[in-house]
Amino acid sequence: MAFPEGKMIATNGIELEVFEAGAGKPLVLCHGWPEHAFSWRHQVTPLADAGYHVIVPNQRGYGMSTAPGAVEEYDITRLTGDLAGLLDQYGYDDAVFIGHDWGAIVVWAMAVLHPERVAGVINLSVPYLARGERDWLSVWSELLGDDFYIVHFNRFPGVADEAFGANTRQLLNNLYRTNQWQHPAPEMAPGMPLLRLAERTEPVGDPIMSEEELEVFVSGFERNSFTPGINWYRNFARNWHTLGAVAEKVRQPALMIYGQYDIVPPAANLGEIVDDLETLTLPCGHWIQQELPDDTNRALLDWLSRRYPA
Repeated sequence: MAFPEGKMIATNGIELEVFEAGAGKPLVLCHGWPEHAFSWRHQVTPLADAGYHVIVPNQRGYGMSTAPGAVEEYDITRLTGDLAGLLDQYGYDDAVFIGHDWGAIVVWAMAVLHPERVAGVINLSVPYLARGERDWLSVWSELLGDDFYIVHFNRFPGVADEAFGANTRQLLNNLYRTNQWQHPAPEMAPGMPLLRLAERTEPVGDPIMSEEELEVFVSGFERNSFTPGINWYRNFARNWHTLGAVAEKVRQPALMIYGQYDIVPPAANLGEIVDDLETLTLPCGHWIQQELPDDTNRALLDWLSRRYPA
């Protein structure tokens, strides 16, 4: 599949590997974990052909982008600062930001930390995470225990990093599948489920990538390891404090796309946080834009044509 050649762009004290196509109003597509800019491979050409400048960074710690060593270098201030700096490098005042998974968390944060840089929001899978009265990590630890993967990443530094690195191809092959909900759930030994997933030799569901496509993801994590991406999770408590300094209100027009069988649940109160919200649910799992690329592209182009015409 054709995908643009990457180039390195300096921003916010680091360099990002950026893939781009087209010309016109800017769209910035933000990947999640454990992913790569290549996760948007089905969207780049249709969006560019519709008259947009499509900008797809490997965010810090991914692909060829800079991967700082310190955990705090992956907090929400720096992640959103990278994207704001990217707009500066291109000479854009603002853009529509499109995010999936962790990319969606960053895009929601862009909308409240850098509202003047965000013309609109399209997010897939992960809705705005309401702050609540206690930081997220403390709540998850109390409710879900140490086996919950985000808690595990924070409580046991290095354990998941090592397990994933030892089984990179197997982990990604097990993760990037669809139709898993049509199969009985596999029996999992006690312990952090994602560690068990890295050890599973019998994948569940159908692959959503060819071997050549999977190799792009494998190569990225073999280069940088899983630690930089996991460090994003190790900033949840810090991010909770940072976001407390701004109003929990998204005032830009937004489209939220859910997967019907996604393990991430919809947000019951998203309309209370997002003033101008449209929602759509597609019959797929978590990897929405890769599982149902044509449906995703139709949804993106329909919303963009009405709210951010080329």
